[in-house]
Amino acid sequence: MKIIWLGHSSFRIEIGDQVLLVDPWLNGNPSFPEDRRSEAVDGATHILLTHGHFDHASETVELAKELGVPVVGIFDLMSHWEKAHGLDVVGFNKGGTVALGDVAVTMVNAVHSSSMGSDTGPVYAGAEAGYMIAAEGHTIYLSGDTDIMADMGWMGQLHQPDIGILCAGGHFTMDMARAGYAARTFFDFKVVIPCHYKTFPLLEQSAEKLIEALPGVDVKTPGVLDAVEI
Repeated sequence: MKIIWLGHSSFRIEIGDQVLLVDPWLNGNPSFPEDRRSEAVDGATHILLTHGHFDHASETVELAKELGVPVVGIFDLMSHWEKAHGLDVVGFNKGGTVALGDVAVTMVNAVHSSSMGSDTGPVYAGAEAGYMIAAEGHTIYLSGDTDIMADMGWMGQLHQPDIGILCAGGHFTMDMARAGYAARTFFDFKVVIPCHYKTFPLLEQSAEKLIEALPGVDVKTPGVLDAVEI
């Protein structure tokens, strides 16, 4: 398995027989080197979307058409994009599990918001979500944009993820200290990778507080396009 950070909350996850592009915001992402775009998207099998905000979803329709791959996410938004743009989609909802090749993806709750911009203001984009991604004897908890929530208790017990990809930049989501609290209180992670940080001055610039909060956990802070191999 390879988990490759593409900056902000975008990832390339090579797992099982799949290459998942998670919230792929490449054009306009200050953290992403534009000259390495083909490297980031080559061989993708699906786009996995957590919610509709521009820094997660603004490139999805264009990229799905370019790559000829399905988009996987909340039913409401997937149904809209299927009708409006002719996309191949996998729409489901919280508690549902879909098989992407030999990878099982379960949609779980997140606490945030989800909308897309329009000429008349924000429009509904379905609910925000996180995912449990299971294959190769591992389960990844992809938090999506969220704060701490009580649901993390049963999610940790039921799915027992050993890898956490956690939003941790603050202001719009959990910060490093809150992400650390959530990780040690509700989960038994072996590996944690923070995201949704460093992109803008408004967000946290260092993962040091997360590292300090999780002694004994391998907190990875890879550079953009550097692979974490598990």
